[in-house]
Amino acid sequence: MIDVRPLETLGGENHGWLDARHHFSFSNYYDPTRMGWGVLRVWNDDRIKPRTGFPPHGHRDMEIITFVREGAITHRDHLNNQGRTRAGDVQIMSAGKGIQHEEWNLEDTDTTLFQIWIETRLKGIRPRWEQAEFPKENRKGQLVQLASGKPDAPAEALYIEQDAAILGATLDAGQEVVHELAGGRLAYLVPSKGSVTVNGVLVPERAGAAIRGETRLVIRAGEDAEILLADLPPEV
Repeated sequence: MIDVRPLETLGGENHGWLDARHHFSFSNYYDPTRMGWGVLRVWNDDRIKPRTGFPPHGHRDMEIITFVREGAITHRDHLNNQGRTRAGDVQIMSAGKGIQHEEWNLEDTDTTLFQIWIETRLKGIRPRWEQAEFPKENRKGQLVQLASGKPDAPAEALYIEQDAAILGATLDAGQEVVHELAGGRLAYLVPSKGSVTVNGVLVPERAGAAIRGETRLVIRAGEDAEILLADLPPEV
């Protein structure tokens, strides 16, 4: 099953400084049929105006992955972590037993990003924050694990406390990548740029594809594209 959720069907609101689209129920958007996808709880598609951002606020017991599409985001937290994550790069925040943080677009142009929340495997762990560069040329024509808690995770992937992975790839028009899903695992795919087909099903730019019951995903770019794919454990 590949259930495509077009961009225009997503929830969200334009707050002026923040134009947010929610793939799943979040904040003031509630859809009982879109409460998450397995352990994937949030996939937000945000556009943040220059010199604005999210003031200090708290999280706990969630693995939060941020993939910056354009611009950059600057993070600060109560553990004295601070960093600027640029387009194409990734940061993770393991909220654990509790973390207070803030995020700002300190750039002169809009910042666009995906923020992804995955339920943690262990509650009450030590909170932490990390970031890493993932040059586009390293993702060209292949899926690369950007953040992962899977046993086969490469050393360069940022660690998350869950048997899940966020993978990314950049594809030229007509190019294909294949991803295997074993043992009833779920997947959620979003093209951040361009459109792709997944096993022949069209997934437009910034739409979501909720995938269940598939063991092999053939992802083909209809035009130059960039994709993010969540590989998720089976539903309990």
